[in-house]
Amino acid sequence: MRKLVWAVSAALAVMSGTALGAKVTVLTAAKIHTLETAHPTAQAMAFDDTGRILALGDAATLGKRYPKATRLDVGNATVIPGLIDAHAHVSGLGMTMLSADLVGADDKQDVLQRLQAFAKQLPAGAWLIGRGWDQNDWPEKRFPTAADLDAAFPDRPVWLERIDGHAGWANTAAMRAVKRDLSGDWQPDGGRIERAGGKATGIFVDGAMSLVDQARPPLDEATAERALSLGMQSAVEHGLTGVHDAGVSLAELKRYQRLADRGAMPLRITAMADGNNEALESLCANGLYAHPSGRLKMRTLKLYADGALGSRGAAMLQEYSDDHGNLGLMVTSPEQIAVAVEKAKRCGVQVATHAIGDRGNHVVLEAYAKALGNDATTTDHRWRIEHAQVLSKQDLPRLAQLHVIASMQPTHATSDMPWAQDRVGAERIIGAYAWRQLRDSGARLALGSDFPVESVDPRFGLYAAATRADAQGLPAGGWFPQEKLTAFEALRGFTLDAAYAGFAENEVGSLEVGKRADFVVLTEDPLAIAPSGLRNLSVQATYVDGEAVYRAK
Repeated sequence: MRKLVWAVSAALAVMSGTALGAKVTVLTAAKIHTLETAHPTAQAMAFDDTGRILALGDAATLGKRYPKATRLDVGNATVIPGLIDAHAHVSGLGMTMLSADLVGADDKQDVLQRLQAFAKQLPAGAWLIGRGWDQNDWPEKRFPTAADLDAAFPDRPVWLERIDGHAGWANTAAMRAVKRDLSGDWQPDGGRIERAGGKATGIFVDGAMSLVDQARPPLDEATAERALSLGMQSAVEHGLTGVHDAGVSLAELKRYQRLADRGAMPLRITAMADGNNEALESLCANGLYAHPSGRLKMRTLKLYADGALGSRGAAMLQEYSDDHGNLGLMVTSPEQIAVAVEKAKRCGVQVATHAIGDRGNHVVLEAYAKALGNDATTTDHRWRIEHAQVLSKQDLPRLAQLHVIASMQPTHATSDMPWAQDRVGAERIIGAYAWRQLRDSGARLALGSDFPVESVDPRFGLYAAATRADAQGLPAGGWFPQEKLTAFEALRGFTLDAAYAGFAENEVGSLEVGKRADFVVLTEDPLAIAPSGLRNLSVQATYVDGEAVYRAK
């Protein structure tokens, strides 16, 4: 029987430099999952020193084809395409490493202990910044107040972002720094100041957070760049070879550019412009951006429609089931969304909009339908809804009808499941975190994590997608198990479908001849084990352009 091998054409071989004596590496493994339909598995892969895949097939045939190649045998390990997080915040992840970590705090006392320990390293008068608290995890399940912080920090300003980044908790010293009277009954656009007796309690939701953010000392460039580097390094250590960074300013794009110029980007960043601001103006004036290294590009506009479910800021069509009279918040008005979407369409820019509540999603779908018109089904626009978390029965099929990508985060469901139904009730929860319904409707699912809201680790996302259970495997059988994905569908969501959402499926997302040699080496085969094992896959190494950017110690 003729041995199976599929290889690059002679023309492509010359283009890639192999005909000129370029260095070739032949990797062998117990199994290579290519995610390429015609040849889903292989045992060997050849790639050159430009990082392009030359051939895949069996080890003996590729060994004969490339007799002088460097050998890279990973033994009994499994190789998969590089994992891509379709929605995350790299700088935010890096900043969590430079701030007080409040993730998993059991109660307010735990928060205070962590803050007091972190404050010991700060100079006098410096702001104490932290992130990760979640009142839903505390016994009383209520928002905290400035008074909870004031006894421990009467003079040092303290500003703490909630786990989802959609609410902040300030002490009195931080509120004093705001150059505006926070009392009364006024509210900022797209936000909410929590008050008691007309006085600010210390909680600022969504658009109100900017009041405190603007009072903080500005971040210096060195720290901002370091945050990007820390975030990217953490990503590759967990098996990510690409990240779609959701909301990048023009200043941050320039930081990325400096890193790319120095060869200091270990993975690929697909940056999304942060709203109808300078970065979008640059795309409209200068065209879609791509760095020569292939590690950085920007061709997408990121908008915010509403807030988050955990802070009851997600915009709902009907009031919250556990907060009567509250319909949530439109962070950006429907009129402003429409203006930005029309502008992006004129400039040939992809649109990706954060929408969590059923009203937020409805407003976005209406804006997309109006702006795209007949182009919704006749052009390759690949517009996206980020999160698509709670959809009405009427709107759920519209994503497929409008060819809109559902960019979703599986761990949001398993983090939110203890309280999500309390927020939206028994009827609306049926259209929430509805991965299977969306996929079966024909919509494409690009999967991610939204780190640092959730863990950067994509294994947690694979596990959540296939089990809909927490780390302990609860609830047994999964939460609304009819919405589970298969392990293969989950893997595709973090590879080929995420690549498609970034207009990169011809470069990455699967292991095919001519594509980039971005791959991950795993001890286990994710498609041959029980879904319960996906959370504990062992990452041996992460490769980008055929070079190891991470190896396990």
